[in-house]
Amino acid sequence: MLYVQFCIFVKLGINIIQNLFMSKKNLINHEIYMQRCFQLAKLGASFVAPNPMVGAVLVYNNTIIGEGYHQKFGAAHAEVNCINSVKEADKPLIPLSTLYVSLEPCAHFGKTPPCSDLIIQHKIPKVVISIQDNFAAVNGKGIERLKAHGIEVITGILEKEGKELLKHFLHFHQYHRPYITLKFAQTADGFLGIKNQEIAISNELSKRYVHHLRAIHQGILVGKNTILSDNPTLNVRCWNGKNPIKIVLGNPKNIPADYIIFNHPENTIFIYSTEKKLNINEILDQLYQQQIISVLVEGGENVLQQFIQQNAWDEAHIITNNKRMKQVFHAQHTDFITAPELSGKLVSTINLENDHIQIIKNIHAISHS
Repeated sequence: MLYVQFCIFVKLGINIIQNLFMSKKNLINHEIYMQRCFQLAKLGASFVAPNPMVGAVLVYNNTIIGEGYHQKFGAAHAEVNCINSVKEADKPLIPLSTLYVSLEPCAHFGKTPPCSDLIIQHKIPKVVISIQDNFAAVNGKGIERLKAHGIEVITGILEKEGKELLKHFLHFHQYHRPYITLKFAQTADGFLGIKNQEIAISNELSKRYVHHLRAIHQGILVGKNTILSDNPTLNVRCWNGKNPIKIVLGNPKNIPADYIIFNHPENTIFIYSTEKKLNINEILDQLYQQQIISVLVEGGENVLQQFIQQNAWDEAHIITNNKRMKQVFHAQHTDFITAPELSGKLVSTINLENDHIQIIKNIHAISHS
């Protein structure tokens, strides 16, 4: 599986680079190299949260002499890996090159030293950035530090694409709550399933798509009833990526001790109150305090409805299969679980055999008001 995904990525990468250079007359060099930064950044998608995905490219005379990306939370940043990748014979070219980076270089000591200091140390004369980091410890300070040392800084290159790439990270720091993505599968006649039964609605290709979603979100959230009815693993199996943090709305004392959810307690959070019913804002605040920047909400029906009714979602991935519940499953109509309804801006559609996936963004989310 990993080899197949790697081959697909390499093939796509080659095609993208070829297409970019074939259309070079329509793009300035800044955009070409920033596209490569984005491509590199995505390699860290499942492994860097709560840090952002970042890619960096070092260019001398229209030739890439170094590139890197942030590979793992707590490990070296993209700029460090980029500069370290330069061959020994090319190191004298570093002070003559331009550094492209998808996000503003940091200017503070975190788990690693400031990347802005590294750039200054290597006397790189020009830095091209897609978007400014809105994390309070950075937020323009990296750019100011570079300029103060005589380095030319260009910002805003492919800014729209950069913001989309880093939507989880930017949203978390702007609104002080995680980016919420809803996911559910429904039949063509609008049902999620049958009460007290575990049934498969979407196909195998959609299953891989869902595991991709799990891999790129830091957390996955379900209600206690989903745990009791399905005993799910909530991990990443059909995609290469890190297992998300499991978030369960409910008291663990109400779940049998031999259920799968207890297999990795270090990677599981139970959110509940013994005194009152928590509302969604309180739940999101708890997740923010625990530095969880993105959450994939997989249900069930009641949990999805709460997020929708309180307008506390940012994006939805709705998988609709062409089969109809009444025709395929022999059950009483009263046992069917109706799919939730939501409204938003349709931004993309994907067809996977007999599954149709709609990606919808909530342009009226409470965090955007």
